[in-house]
Amino acid sequence: MASSLTCTGVIWALLSFLCAATSCVGFFMPYWLWGSQLGKPVSFGTFRRCSYPVHDESRQMMVMVEECGRYASFQGIPSAEWRICTIVTGLGCGLLLLVALTALMGCCVSDLISRTVGRVAGGIQFLGETESHHVSQAGLELLGSSDPAALASQSAAITGLLIGAGCALYPLGWDSEEVRQTCGYTSGQFDLGKCEIGWAYYCTGAGATAAMLLCTWLACFSGKKQKHYPY
Repeated sequence: MASSLTCTGVIWALLSFLCAATSCVGFFMPYWLWGSQLGKPVSFGTFRRCSYPVHDESRQMMVMVEECGRYASFQGIPSAEWRICTIVTGLGCGLLLLVALTALMGCCVSDLISRTVGRVAGGIQFLGETESHHVSQAGLELLGSSDPAALASQSAAITGLLIGAGCALYPLGWDSEEVRQTCGYTSGQFDLGKCEIGWAYYCTGAGATAAMLLCTWLACFSGKKQKHYPY
Protein backbone atom coordinates (compact mmCIF):
# COMPACT_ATOMS: atom_id res chain seq x y z
CA MET A 1 0.00 0.00 0.00
CA ALA A 2 1.32 3.43 -0.99
CA SER A 3 2.25 5.72 1.87
CA SER A 4 3.55 9.25 2.11
CA LEU A 5 5.03 8.59 5.56
CA THR A 6 8.39 7.23 6.65
CA CYS A 7 8.60 4.59 9.41
CA THR A 8 9.00 7.44 11.86
CA GLY A 9 5.94 9.03 10.28
CA VAL A 10 3.83 5.94 10.91
CA ILE A 11 4.82 6.06 14.58
CA TRP A 12 3.95 9.77 14.60
CA ALA A 13 0.53 9.06 13.07
CA LEU A 14 -0.34 6.35 15.58
CA LEU A 15 0.96 8.34 18.53
CA SER A 16 -0.88 11.46 17.33
CA PHE A 17 -4.15 9.55 17.21
CA LEU A 18 -3.54 8.07 20.66
CA CYS A 19 -2.78 11.51 22.12
CA ALA A 20 -5.80 13.08 20.44
CA ALA A 21 -8.09 10.30 21.63
CA THR A 22 -6.74 10.59 25.17
CA SER A 23 -7.28 14.34 25.28
CA CYS A 24 -10.74 14.11 23.70
CA VAL A 25 -11.91 11.42 26.13
CA GLY A 26 -10.57 13.41 29.06
CA PHE A 27 -12.29 16.57 27.81
CA PHE A 28 -15.67 14.87 27.41
CA MET A 29 -15.74 12.95 30.70
CA PRO A 30 -17.12 14.81 33.77
CA TYR A 31 -14.34 13.72 36.10
CA TRP A 32 -12.02 16.73 36.25
CA LEU A 33 -12.91 17.52 39.85
CA TRP A 34 -14.13 15.22 42.64
CA GLY A 35 -15.99 16.16 45.82
CA SER A 36 -19.11 15.28 47.80
CA GLN A 37 -22.44 16.88 48.65
CA LEU A 38 -25.14 15.62 51.02
CA GLY A 39 -23.07 12.50 51.55
CA LYS A 40 -22.97 11.62 47.83
CA PRO A 41 -19.94 11.74 45.50
CA VAL A 42 -20.03 14.61 43.01
CA SER A 43 -17.78 15.21 40.01
CA PHE A 44 -17.39 18.03 37.49
CA GLY A 45 -16.00 18.39 34.00
CA THR A 46 -15.91 21.62 32.05
CA PHE A 47 -19.47 21.36 30.72
CA ARG A 48 -20.80 18.24 32.49
CA ARG A 49 -21.29 17.06 36.07
CA CYS A 50 -22.32 13.92 37.92
CA SER A 51 -24.83 14.07 40.81
CA TYR A 52 -26.77 17.25 41.48
CA PRO A 53 -29.19 18.42 44.21
CA VAL A 54 -32.92 18.78 43.62
CA HIS A 55 -35.76 19.69 45.98
CA ASP A 56 -37.98 16.72 46.84
CA GLU A 57 -41.49 18.17 47.18
CA SER A 58 -42.91 15.11 48.92
CA ARG A 59 -40.19 15.03 51.56
CA GLN A 60 -39.61 18.79 51.62
CA MET A 61 -35.84 18.41 51.51
CA MET A 62 -32.89 18.49 49.14
CA VAL A 63 -31.86 15.13 47.69
CA MET A 64 -29.06 14.15 45.31
CA VAL A 65 -29.85 12.77 41.88
CA GLU A 66 -26.98 10.44 41.02
CA GLU A 67 -26.85 10.93 37.25
CA CYS A 68 -24.32 12.38 34.84
CA GLY A 69 -25.14 14.89 32.14
CA ARG A 70 -24.25 18.19 30.55
CA TYR A 71 -25.60 21.51 31.74
CA ALA A 72 -28.97 22.46 30.26
CA SER A 73 -27.45 25.49 28.54
CA PHE A 74 -24.07 27.03 27.93
CA GLN A 75 -24.92 29.77 30.42
CA GLY A 76 -25.70 27.06 32.96
CA ILE A 77 -21.98 26.24 33.28
CA PRO A 78 -21.06 27.49 36.80
CA SER A 79 -18.47 30.13 35.89
CA ALA A 80 -17.28 32.25 32.99
CA GLU A 81 -13.81 30.66 33.34
CA TRP A 82 -15.27 27.20 32.79
CA ARG A 83 -17.23 28.41 29.78
CA ILE A 84 -14.04 29.79 28.24
CA CYS A 85 -12.23 26.59 29.20
CA THR A 86 -14.89 24.53 27.42
CA ILE A 87 -14.47 26.53 24.21
CA VAL A 88 -10.69 26.64 24.05
CA THR A 89 -10.14 23.04 25.17
CA GLY A 90 -12.74 21.82 22.70
CA LEU A 91 -11.03 23.73 19.89
CA GLY A 92 -7.66 22.30 20.86
CA CYS A 93 -8.98 18.73 20.98
CA GLY A 94 -10.72 19.17 17.65
CA LEU A 95 -7.54 20.47 16.03
CA LEU A 96 -5.48 17.62 17.47
CA LEU A 97 -7.97 15.09 16.16
CA LEU A 98 -7.94 16.70 12.71
CA VAL A 99 -4.14 16.51 12.53
CA ALA A 100 -4.19 12.91 13.79
CA LEU A 101 -6.75 11.78 11.20
CA THR A 102 -4.78 13.51 8.44
CA ALA A 103 -1.65 11.72 9.64
CA LEU A 104 -3.45 8.37 9.56
CA MET A 105 -4.61 9.08 6.01
CA GLY A 106 -0.96 9.64 5.12
CA CYS A 107 -0.32 5.98 5.96
CA CYS A 108 -2.54 4.95 3.04
CA VAL A 109 -2.20 7.79 0.51
CA SER A 110 1.01 8.59 -1.30
CA ASP A 111 2.21 12.20 -1.68
CA LEU A 112 -0.25 13.41 0.97
CA ILE A 113 2.33 14.45 3.56
CA SER A 114 5.68 15.87 2.55
CA ARG A 115 8.40 16.79 5.03
CA THR A 116 7.25 20.40 5.00
CA VAL A 117 3.62 19.41 5.64
CA GLY A 118 4.77 17.11 8.44
CA ARG A 119 6.68 19.94 10.10
CA VAL A 120 3.70 22.26 9.80
CA ALA A 121 1.48 19.57 11.36
CA GLY A 122 3.97 19.22 14.18
CA GLY A 123 3.85 22.98 14.68
CA ILE A 124 0.05 22.83 14.87
CA GLN A 125 0.26 20.02 17.44
CA PHE A 126 2.67 22.08 19.51
CA LEU A 127 0.45 25.14 19.29
CA GLY A 128 -2.58 23.02 20.10
CA GLU A 129 -1.28 22.38 23.60
CA THR A 130 -0.06 25.83 24.65
CA GLU A 131 -1.49 29.29 25.01
CA SER A 132 -1.35 31.15 21.76
CA HIS A 133 1.12 34.00 21.66
CA HIS A 134 -0.13 37.51 20.98
CA VAL A 135 -0.56 38.20 17.28
CA SER A 136 1.53 41.20 16.35
CA GLN A 137 1.58 43.10 13.08
CA ALA A 138 4.85 41.40 12.21
CA GLY A 139 3.18 38.03 12.68
CA LEU A 140 0.40 38.96 10.31
CA GLU A 141 2.99 39.77 7.64
CA LEU A 142 3.96 36.10 7.64
CA LEU A 143 0.66 35.20 5.97
CA GLY A 144 1.34 33.69 2.59
CA SER A 145 4.84 32.56 3.52
CA SER A 146 5.84 28.98 2.67
CA ASP A 147 8.18 28.69 5.64
CA PRO A 148 6.94 25.96 8.02
CA ALA A 149 7.49 28.12 11.09
CA ALA A 150 5.47 30.92 9.50
CA LEU A 151 2.65 28.53 8.63
CA ALA A 152 2.66 27.23 12.18
CA SER A 153 2.37 30.83 13.39
CA GLN A 154 -0.64 31.28 11.10
CA SER A 155 -2.18 28.21 12.72
CA ALA A 156 -1.62 29.79 16.13
CA ALA A 157 -3.44 32.94 15.00
CA ILE A 158 -6.38 30.88 13.67
CA THR A 159 -6.74 28.47 16.55
CA GLY A 160 -6.22 31.00 19.38
CA LEU A 161 -6.15 29.76 22.94
CA LEU A 162 -6.09 25.97 23.15
CA ILE A 163 -5.76 23.02 25.53
CA GLY A 164 -2.96 24.38 27.69
CA ALA A 165 -4.85 27.61 28.27
CA GLY A 166 -8.01 25.63 29.00
CA CYS A 167 -6.34 23.51 31.67
CA ALA A 168 -4.80 26.63 33.20
CA LEU A 169 -8.18 28.41 33.29
CA TYR A 170 -10.04 25.55 34.95
CA PRO A 171 -8.87 26.24 38.54
CA LEU A 172 -10.12 29.83 38.21
CA GLY A 173 -13.66 28.46 38.39
CA TRP A 174 -13.21 26.70 41.72
CA ASP A 175 -14.68 29.69 43.56
CA SER A 176 -18.13 29.25 41.95
CA GLU A 177 -21.08 28.48 44.23
CA GLU A 178 -21.60 24.96 42.83
CA VAL A 179 -17.99 24.00 43.43
CA ARG A 180 -17.94 25.55 46.91
CA GLN A 181 -21.05 23.53 47.85
CA THR A 182 -19.22 20.37 46.80
CA CYS A 183 -15.85 21.26 48.32
CA GLY A 184 -17.07 22.16 51.81
CA TYR A 185 -17.25 25.93 51.19
CA THR A 186 -13.47 26.08 51.54
CA SER A 187 -12.48 26.12 47.88
CA GLY A 188 -11.32 29.13 45.91
CA GLN A 189 -9.34 29.94 42.81
CA PHE A 190 -6.44 27.45 42.70
CA ASP A 191 -7.60 26.15 46.12
CA LEU A 192 -9.29 22.72 46.04
CA GLY A 193 -10.66 22.86 49.56
CA LYS A 194 -11.97 19.36 50.30
CA CYS A 195 -12.10 18.34 46.64
CA GLU A 196 -9.60 16.40 44.52
CA ILE A 197 -8.40 16.61 40.93
CA GLY A 198 -10.00 13.85 38.85
CA TRP A 199 -8.39 11.47 36.38
CA ALA A 200 -9.99 13.15 33.34
CA TYR A 201 -8.08 16.39 34.01
CA TYR A 202 -4.80 14.47 34.09
CA CYS A 203 -5.86 12.50 31.01
CA THR A 204 -6.50 15.66 29.01
CA GLY A 205 -3.22 17.20 30.12
CA ALA A 206 -1.21 14.02 29.54
CA GLY A 207 -2.46 13.62 25.98
CA ALA A 208 -1.70 17.27 25.30
CA THR A 209 1.79 17.10 26.80
CA ALA A 210 2.70 13.94 24.87
CA ALA A 211 1.55 15.54 21.62
CA MET A 212 3.49 18.71 22.36
CA LEU A 213 6.77 17.00 23.32
CA LEU A 214 6.81 13.80 21.24
CA CYS A 215 4.55 14.31 18.23
CA THR A 216 5.97 17.72 17.41
CA TRP A 217 9.48 16.26 17.22
CA LEU A 218 8.46 13.11 15.30
CA ALA A 219 6.51 15.20 12.79
CA CYS A 220 9.75 16.75 11.55
CA PHE A 221 10.81 13.34 10.18
CA SER A 222 7.38 12.04 9.18
CA GLY A 223 7.13 12.87 5.47
CA LYS A 224 9.09 11.39 2.62
CA LYS A 225 11.07 13.66 0.35
CA GLN A 226 8.99 14.54 -2.65
CA LYS A 227 10.30 13.69 -6.09
CA HIS A 228 10.95 16.64 -8.35
CA TYR A 229 10.17 16.17 -12.01
CA PRO A 230 11.65 18.29 -14.81
CA TYR A 231 8.20 19.10 -16.21
